[in-house]
Amino acid sequence: MLVDSHCHLDFPELAGRIDQILESMAAAGVAHALCASVSMERFPGMLALVTAHPELFAAVGVHPDTREAAEPDIASLVELASHPKVVAVGETGLDYFRQEGDLEWQRDRFRTHIRAARLSGKPLIIHTRAAAADTLRLMREEGAELAGGVMHCFTETLEVAEAAMAMGFCISFSGIVTFKNAQDLKELVRQLPLERILIETDSPYLAPVPNRGRINEPAYVLHVAEEIARLRGIAIEEVARVTTENFFRLFPAAQAICD
Repeated sequence: MLVDSHCHLDFPELAGRIDQILESMAAAGVAHALCASVSMERFPGMLALVTAHPELFAAVGVHPDTREAAEPDIASLVELASHPKVVAVGETGLDYFRQEGDLEWQRDRFRTHIRAARLSGKPLIIHTRAAAADTLRLMREEGAELAGGVMHCFTETLEVAEAAMAMGFCISFSGIVTFKNAQDLKELVRQLPLERILIETDSPYLAPVPNRGRINEPAYVLHVAEEIARLRGIAIEEVARVTTENFFRLFPAAQAICD
């Protein structure tokens, strides 16, 4: 059994064919997928989708790129995170790659999410791009280790991964790890303890080889698992078992739904 720890099934590229996506997941041995929120405006529709399907879980939050979105406050995030199908807070974090100028609004939003995660008892899903130093700094300042969570779609260095793991975070790899030019990321997969690794698609983006260039979907997380197995010289069944155990240990609310 595999779990896609991060996807966006409410996005237009995927929302119109959910039944087909779920069938493809089952055929690929992908039992569950976690749908991460990107805005408060989109969250009700995403939650309705997740609630209708036992295979799916949700996270509540506002993506750091979503500048014009309604700004969440701690109380609203905590209230929404109390829903039984909401297993995490996010995705949240910092992204200095696409945004310019004074980005204090982004840092304030990240602090709000960390505080909400601590209060709700739900782990964080963190996005960081071109902002690793500030991401780690805010995590430390706000006590993110008290919430735990995952660094999703990880493309940073071993040092950043180690700093995040020291705060109790897992590291999640997407289809990028299958790309030919991702040699540093492949080496990182060999170095990290398997017990701290999750796998994801971040669909509809970043489809892995051999589906690169197509619209991504949770079934393709199988190819991420296959590449990790190849890089570490172990059976894919072992990757599936350990990453699935890691997922349910990190997200106990998801385990409670399945029990």
